[in-house]
Amino acid sequence: MTGTLVAPAETPLAGRAVQVKVPATSANLGPGFDTLGLALARYDELEIEATEAGVVVEVHGVGEGEVPLDASHLVVRSIAHTFERAGVALPGLKLIAHNTIPHGRGLGSSGAAIVAGVVAAKGLLEGVVDFTADELLELATELEGHPDNVAPALFGGLTIAWVTPEGPRHKKLIVHRGVSPLVLVPEHEMSTALARSLQPESVPHEDAVFNVSRSALLVAALIQSPELLFQATEDKLHQHYRAAAMPETDRLIRALREAGHPAVVSGAGPSILVLASDPSERAAATALVERVAETVWQALPLAVDFKGATVVNAER
Repeated sequence: MTGTLVAPAETPLAGRAVQVKVPATSANLGPGFDTLGLALARYDELEIEATEAGVVVEVHGVGEGEVPLDASHLVVRSIAHTFERAGVALPGLKLIAHNTIPHGRGLGSSGAAIVAGVVAAKGLLEGVVDFTADELLELATELEGHPDNVAPALFGGLTIAWVTPEGPRHKKLIVHRGVSPLVLVPEHEMSTALARSLQPESVPHEDAVFNVSRSALLVAALIQSPELLFQATEDKLHQHYRAAAMPETDRLIRALREAGHPAVVSGAGPSILVLASDPSERAAATALVERVAETVWQALPLAVDFKGATVVNAER
């Protein structure tokens, strides 16, 4: 069983309510494929209440009119998964979501929904079941399939995630205050499944060694030496294999990097993450995209989120 039972499983839950806030994330960061992730200060905020029976879902903002409003909603499925793994019967649920994280753009929207459900369940089960940080990460990873997005969404900052025989693990690091992320978001979406299908099962030994060195350098650049971010964001492992599916993303990244900006694909794309070393560089990158982009891109200058998902128990 995941979690430690601290009270009878039949403890009444109806009437308990929580408020959850979960950040957007950017995974990979260039060379750190399926390993590195960064939490960004753009949030989905949700109110979840345990009820006697049934499921009621309201969605405002991103996803309104598009995502399901029943038990198949990803946040509800994540809550249900957590209750099941804890061995506690699922109560009825009322969910109100206020979303700002773009869907299908490589900013961790599905990871945020999964994490929202896991931490909401933790809050609803307070005093009934205790969860460790590793157990929360395990629950989220079971639904997401890999920990690179859910780790920063859960814990904030820069995270290194890996998988052991005992389950997924993470290390949180504090990003240097000089790092100034810029996210460039197009109007079109990209399927994560499609992006992953373009990745070969094996890569040349030389490319693997190249990415090992750049991944190590990227950690140092993000926490200590932002002046190394351009070299540290070089990648030979995944981005060029996916370029044909995101031609405008690929073209803009090339233009940004030719101008000296450390630009990479955000997650599976098609958004672009620029890890600028100061706000003036971020402004210059935004201006360049405005000049050369052939389609509409939204520029989001975002801070690094250092808290990760937060949950507040509300009295009803």
